[in-house]
Amino acid sequence: MKHRTHATVTPRETGGGQLPQHADLNLLRTFLAVYRAGSFTAAAPRLGLSQPTVTAQIRTLEQQTGRELFTRLPRGVEPTPYAREMAGRIAAPLDALSGLEESGALAAPVHLAGPSELLCVRVLPALVPLVADGVQLRVAQGLPEPLLEEMRAGRHDLVIATRRPRGRALESVPLADEEYLLVASPAWAERLAGHPEADDPGAFLREVPMVTYAEDLPIVRRYWRTVFGRPLTARAAVTVPNLYAVLSAVNAGAGFSVLPRSLCQEYLDSGRLVLLHAPQEPPLNTLFLVQRPGAEANPDVVRVRDALQRTARGW
Repeated sequence: MKHRTHATVTPRETGGGQLPQHADLNLLRTFLAVYRAGSFTAAAPRLGLSQPTVTAQIRTLEQQTGRELFTRLPRGVEPTPYAREMAGRIAAPLDALSGLEESGALAAPVHLAGPSELLCVRVLPALVPLVADGVQLRVAQGLPEPLLEEMRAGRHDLVIATRRPRGRALESVPLADEEYLLVASPAWAERLAGHPEADDPGAFLREVPMVTYAEDLPIVRRYWRTVFGRPLTARAAVTVPNLYAVLSAVNAGAGFSVLPRSLCQEYLDSGRLVLLHAPQEPPLNTLFLVQRPGAEANPDVVRVRDALQRTARGW
């Protein structure tokens, strides 16, 4: 399947099974290709997908319909009666839609996903020129592993992930290195300026409330380990749902935190936040751009991918 789109299908009972109310065209096209090819392996190259991805998409569709679609044979697959009926219902509409896409009469949206803060601060501003030029975007946010699992099921064309995906089914390239900074409001910085241990932020910050987005303090713990060379023993004073909320709380004077430069640079430039420590080598986290196999069949996916890679050089 080339792109992710949704179709509204009127369900009809079929011996206890039915099409999902909102069927994913990625999954339906994969199903139809397997139905026509007679095997997952033969359908994969026609779709521009790997065989494991085809298998995963069929499994997802079976879960959505609540019915087995294919009987696995030593060589290939045999469609079940329910699958034969479903193929008869969807073949003509899908073939007509494919003809429109191939003729350029119907532009397919690009399905992009990643961390919410990065999408808002970096990604969407970088793609504004493409949107003005007619590219359609469908953007989702979430954590890396769930997003990558959804990509394997055909839901996303591109995912920006904070870690490289496991296995070889998904192609990924490094996109940018995100720098993490230890920050607080000017009021806290002034209070700490005359502290007896001011040359050791890891020590004097024991007296300052900590703000974080997760109870296990992943970003702050990593900063302490890599910069100060010792574990973090303090507990968070404030735990909030996301990094935007961390930024808001720290800006309001709730305490200190560690934030990505992309999120807090504007606040540092305006003086609303202050850098509490400037190590020679601040912690970095590599962002990866992951592409769904076969997604390049949509030229707009290639345009979005290339634009992100160009723009990320300045992040």
